Amino acid sequence: MPRQGLLIPAPLERLSRKQIEDVHGASLVILSDPGLVCYNEEAASIFAEAGADVSALMEGPPPYRIVKIPRETVERGLETAPSAITLGARNPDNALVMDGRKPRVYFVTGSEANTWIDADFPVYVKQSDPAKEIRIAEFKPRRGTLADLCLSARLSEQLDTLDGFIRNVNIQDPDITEDIKDVNKVYASLDNTTKHVMVGLTKPDKLDTVLAMASIIAGGEDKLKENPVLSFITCLVKSPLQLVDETTGSFIDICRRGMPVVVSSSPQAGTTAPIHEAGIIAQINAEVLAGIVLGQLVNPGTSILYGTVPVRTRMDNLADSYGAVETSQYTIDCAQLARYYGIPNYSTSGVCDPAFPGQQSTVERLFSNILVTLSGPQFLHCAYGLLDCNAAFSPLQAVIDDTHFGMIRYFFRAPVLDEGELEAMIGQIREVLASPQKLFIRYVRKVLRSGLLSSPYPYEGDGDEVFLRAQKRMEELLSRPVSHIERETAEKVFRDIPGLLPRLHPSERDVGL
Repeated sequence: MPRQGLLIPAPLERLSRKQIEDVHGASLVILSDPGLVCYNEEAASIFAEAGADVSALMEGPPPYRIVKIPRETVERGLETAPSAITLGARNPDNALVMDGRKPRVYFVTGSEANTWIDADFPVYVKQSDPAKEIRIAEFKPRRGTLADLCLSARLSEQLDTLDGFIRNVNIQDPDITEDIKDVNKVYASLDNTTKHVMVGLTKPDKLDTVLAMASIIAGGEDKLKENPVLSFITCLVKSPLQLVDETTGSFIDICRRGMPVVVSSSPQAGTTAPIHEAGIIAQINAEVLAGIVLGQLVNPGTSILYGTVPVRTRMDNLADSYGAVETSQYTIDCAQLARYYGIPNYSTSGVCDPAFPGQQSTVERLFSNILVTLSGPQFLHCAYGLLDCNAAFSPLQAVIDDTHFGMIRYFFRAPVLDEGELEAMIGQIREVLASPQKLFIRYVRKVLRSGLLSSPYPYEGDGDEVFLRAQKRMEELLSRPVSHIERETAEKVFRDIPGLLPRLHPSERDVGL
């Protein structure tokens, strides 16, 4: 059985049906005029063959063409984009089965943060009471490593609410070069979690090597197609409305090979998109539609996710503001647009502006996590452990996030309010009213044993005890056995795939990275 996700019975919607149709119409106008600036020659040729108006090569730098996509080309592309997509996993029970028309949410990690945040808990003595000692969390940022990526994948495997894994650490070891980065980060991810893994490629020309490795792990090329343990994210659109050369070429190659892929766009309202909601939503929809249509022209029926990461500009320094209310508004609009097209939505929540865990980060994370979950995107990423607008990852924060998502999941448990239950409660009320104590406490124990009551907050305590208790929880999770790739399969991977570092080999891995 695949993972169940979280079905939202009545998804939160901000836009009326007419507003959705108006945005769709505006996006079609944008795609036809002014169109897109296209730096990739192959994409321009594909669009031209499909009926787009493609200009002569114009001087750059770099050289580019203007591609104007007519309505009928967009509509033909959308017709072949599948609504139902399956993302496989090493453990088939962890597969994600998504339908763009159904608001079933899967929670996934993300983004490739440069900074890893360690937590330390030094002991301090209270000046006014030397007998009293306290331990306060101190957060220490540093560069992420391959060992950190392995640890984060192991931790993600143990987090109950987490459905899939996106590489959340940029590996920056001295011996990691661009030529070997992709194979090492993909292998480290697949080897340390049995959940679905999604990656972005550092070097597009490593696609075949990465796919060869994934095929060995999945049991062969056909098995990989049946059970795609790996999928890809491609930011082929640079806002506003520019198809970048290298990533667009990578996207085309991924589609040709029939692998699941996300078309992701992340305009910033106020700099790379209009500050008005109507403007950024019409633009991001046009950008994503262009990618989806390109993918369907390359290989009709390819599994493509409608990926949107819209943000608002900070007015003080023009940086991204994920914690702004508008960012959640834009994201909910995009989830609704994806459902209008019937295409699974790759969306974002839980990203905050502060660099370290704390009060502001908790407020911003919970605000977007709750509201965006309510809107029903199928693939909700960046929800675990990310801080500083995606620039930093804290495993301690990821553990706390898991608890908060557990609370969100519990909220959506179906109510038991059928006729039989109500009749039983009427009888219970009559019995209690006739008793001397007039208390319902005798009926609580049975409910407690059934697991029907939500659990108390596990990190409850004074001051900074939340972080200390979460740290102990993280240590307990990481002490559990790891379901690594089978030894025989791992040996074959290391024989056939160049560039893998020896410390990932089973014989070295068990000693410690």
